[in-house]
Amino acid sequence: MSQFPVKLASALTGATSSQLRAWREKNILVPEIRAGRPPLYSFRDLVALRTLAHLRARVSSQLITRSFATLDLLHLTDHPAEYKFAVDGGEVFAQLPSGEIVGLAKNPGQLTFVSFEEIAAPYENFKGDEVQSLYQPSKHSRVDLRVLGGWPVVAGTRVPYDVVASLVDFESVTPEEIEDFYPSVSAEAARDMINLERRVEQIKVA
Repeated sequence: MSQFPVKLASALTGATSSQLRAWREKNILVPEIRAGRPPLYSFRDLVALRTLAHLRARVSSQLITRSFATLDLLHLTDHPAEYKFAVDGGEVFAQLPSGEIVGLAKNPGQLTFVSFEEIAAPYENFKGDEVQSLYQPSKHSRVDLRVLGGWPVVAGTRVPYDVVASLVDFESVTPEEIEDFYPSVSAEAARDMINLERRVEQIKVA
């Protein structure tokens, strides 16, 4: 099982590090691999985090907190990735694995639930920032649960993005020389992995 640190979890889900911390502290989503320092998230956590970030783009953080508190009161304690959520009239509803719809504040009306495909697709978070597809966080990278447990790799390979980014230092190894080490990784892909790593590292951990 891959273990996703805060910066990478933030980059892949669109949730800010401040949101991740708040959701940990409020027990909305506690990393199932390691809750302590440093926190480590599972791939299932990433799916739930993208769901939460989708919800946060449409309702307040206070409503999300109240809604998840209701889940606990109803003893619905499965991992959040096991539920589908919808927003209707400013309220949050959950669809359980059984298909039952539970209103977390009101009785549900006609609702459209967000599928995993929609959760994984690009979207705008609550700050209006574009969040890349979970499956394709950059042009030449891919995320597949069946490959290294969902850790981002160079598309068409099993080579982790961060391995390429750390290898290419532009002195002893240039992007054009990456094929000497990994024949399936092009110079363009190497540059893309470096840019993805820079994006991850620019995230400030709250």
